[in-house]
Amino acid sequence: MAQPTLQRRLGLVQATALNMIDMVGIGPFVTLPLVMGLLGPNFMLAWLVGAALAAVDGLIWSELGAAYPEAGGSYRFLKLAYGERTWGRLMSFLYVWQTLIQSPLVLASGAIGFAQYLGYLVPYGAWWQPKAVAGAVVLGLVVLLYRRIEDIGRLGVALWVGVLGLMGWLIVGGLTHAHYAVAWLPAGGPIGLSGLGALPALLLSGAMGQAAVKTIYSYLGYYNVCHLGAEIKQPERVIPRSIFLSIVGIAALYLLLNWSVGTVIGWPEVQGWQAKGLKGLGGAGAIADRSQFIVSVFVERLYGPLAAKAATGLVLLVAFASLFAVLLGYSRIPYAAAADGEFLPVFAKLHPTKQFPYVSLLLLGGVGFVFSLLFRLGEVISAILAMRILVQFVGQAVGLVLLRRRRGAATLPFRMPLYPLPVVLAVATWLAVFAGIAPVEVHWFGLSFRLYFQLAALGMMALGAGAFLLWSRRAGKWPFGVG
Repeated sequence: MAQPTLQRRLGLVQATALNMIDMVGIGPFVTLPLVMGLLGPNFMLAWLVGAALAAVDGLIWSELGAAYPEAGGSYRFLKLAYGERTWGRLMSFLYVWQTLIQSPLVLASGAIGFAQYLGYLVPYGAWWQPKAVAGAVVLGLVVLLYRRIEDIGRLGVALWVGVLGLMGWLIVGGLTHAHYAVAWLPAGGPIGLSGLGALPALLLSGAMGQAAVKTIYSYLGYYNVCHLGAEIKQPERVIPRSIFLSIVGIAALYLLLNWSVGTVIGWPEVQGWQAKGLKGLGGAGAIADRSQFIVSVFVERLYGPLAAKAATGLVLLVAFASLFAVLLGYSRIPYAAAADGEFLPVFAKLHPTKQFPYVSLLLLGGVGFVFSLLFRLGEVISAILAMRILVQFVGQAVGLVLLRRRRGAATLPFRMPLYPLPVVLAVATWLAVFAGIAPVEVHWFGLSFRLYFQLAALGMMALGAGAFLLWSRRAGKWPFGVG
């Protein structure tokens, strides 16, 4: 009996829809007030910075995704770039290693955010209720994804319509009820030398660094189609187009959304709410800080409480749709590694009739379920970004240069313009973001210490390298066997 294989059944519309719903989760609705609080009148600039980085990094993903359209995305890119039998084994192993940890964290963070936002509609009466909601969200995602890929593609398009409908409603509301001016360049003077003159200092400020972490997190997902490379029709054309359609479309929606909200709810009011929330204790602080439900407050101010509840329901739908795309993409990464003989063989199994990597889906969903019960949302955004930057984003950008030097660029289906400038810009920006992630104070069982996410990420890489060496020695592979 022939072994089932992944089928190329996703076209441009489906691929773009899955990318966009991955990008627009609960993130922009939660990070919008945080960025306002950090940058005040200059909050729009942080969203422009996030869009610029996504566009530059999207060139790297497009070139690699079009040339090597296989399941696993970064796993395959890293292995090919650094040597399939030598250092590429280590880099790809580290990527899968971090995926087994950070992808359930991403899933859990979205589910926790979903549960917290649901509290606007249904206030919780006990500590365990939001945790139960978060866990139920993860389990529901697993059930929905336990089906054929073409069914998922159709469902993804339907969810995409919900995303566009919500964003359009919010944007039109701001356009028709604007009360405050929103600055696109640094405030403090007219658009001219006074505004532009303040731009360099603002871009290099600590507040911009913290705000950019939030906006970049909200843009992540434009590369989701690369994880599904083996299931994309005409990947040499569809992958680059879907990446840039997603980036341009979501950037436009984010900018218009932030502008619309900012014209109705001024940044001083948001900062006032956040100040009251910091002064409050327990539930009082949460009630005082209305910025955590800023979209609901925005709609309530324009159309009343009933419309605000409907908008909150749509936000929850968008959040669920994004988690749907996240789990779909990440479930293909351990499968690709195992099918390649570089990870546990059980992950290479496909469902005998539905032909999808069900073991990977069930494991990541199960771990995400546990994480959703254990963790708080808090600074998880910073932790997730810190874990991704070095191996996935920087390592992949450097790997593209190595591939070009070794294989040339003549046969590439898609070649980035102005090479190598986009690579240099992407690496420099990612390293700046990594260095700028702020530490947090942690209090565990009477112990207090400052947690640096950069050190935590390096520690996880060290543990992964140790696991790789132990596994390679047992298997008799490089660096202990023949490369």
